[in-house]
Amino acid sequence: MKIKKILISQPEPTDLEKSPYKNLVSKYGVDITFYKFFEVVGLTVSEFRKSRIHLSDYTAIIFNSKNSVDHFFRLAKELREVIPDSMKYFCATEAIALYLQNYIQYRKRKIFFGNQYFSDLIEVLQKHREEKFLFPCSDEKQTEYTKLLDKAKFKYTKATMYTSVPRDLKQFKLKDFDMICLFSPIGVRSLVQNFPNIAEENHLIAAFGASTHAALKAAGIKLSIAAPTKSSPSMAMAIENYINGKGQDDTVITRPSMKKDLVHGRGLSSGANGTKKTKSVFANKAKYKQLQEERKAQAAARRAERQAAKAAAELKTKSETPDAVN
Repeated sequence: MKIKKILISQPEPTDLEKSPYKNLVSKYGVDITFYKFFEVVGLTVSEFRKSRIHLSDYTAIIFNSKNSVDHFFRLAKELREVIPDSMKYFCATEAIALYLQNYIQYRKRKIFFGNQYFSDLIEVLQKHREEKFLFPCSDEKQTEYTKLLDKAKFKYTKATMYTSVPRDLKQFKLKDFDMICLFSPIGVRSLVQNFPNIAEENHLIAAFGASTHAALKAAGIKLSIAAPTKSSPSMAMAIENYINGKGQDDTVITRPSMKKDLVHGRGLSSGANGTKKTKSVFANKAKYKQLQEERKAQAAARRAERQAAKAAAELKTKSETPDAVN
């Protein structure tokens, strides 16, 4: 089957030229339509107040997405709650940590983040169990994030701040597309809600992530292209491999589980005795680099002072000892 038109359930990239899908368009002449299958709607102040959660009662916030960052600070502003300067922020990825600079000044707060997966962040959180955690999230009952937090036996409060709502997809005729790409369970739900008979129709479905695969299985929809795999770590590569007739890998890459003997994520380092140490991380790279340069300059100045003092002491000793010079 030749792939000519693809429907991707994500927003169109800001710069398609730098997108991983650019190669599919230029090399294979594929026509790609981008359209997000759902929208995120924030809870109102009155809706959130029903939870009886006071943001300032917590000492640490766990962010798993930019949406959670946006709605946390939106509600804090609307509720007129003052977030203390001592608040700690734990972010699933560095990108989310960097996104925080839209709302806070880094020099006044401590920020930690994982490397790639939420399980990496769990390793960071292990050293901060004494904190009182708040987890801003959507209205999903249980996710891979809450499963990991529960498995690690963290005491945290789940704070629903937004919800994902399926969008109207009736403008599309699915038979016009040779492939449909999905990236989340809510994307699957939106597809089923708009096209109730899709499970009975013959569509080529590609899906990214184990939770998306599970949602398709639950809906009775056949999954033809699964990602990520060893040969197809991204959706773009999975599509290209399919176009080139390459077979599917048997093993889908899953997110790593927590391992006590491994050190994961940024903000972690191994101590001399093999134990893990967490460090505060400056997510603002420019400020962090500047701080490092200042520390190097201060260290160099201290070395120069010590050398000058040593030289002066040696000169004084020689001048006070007549037999030293002959």
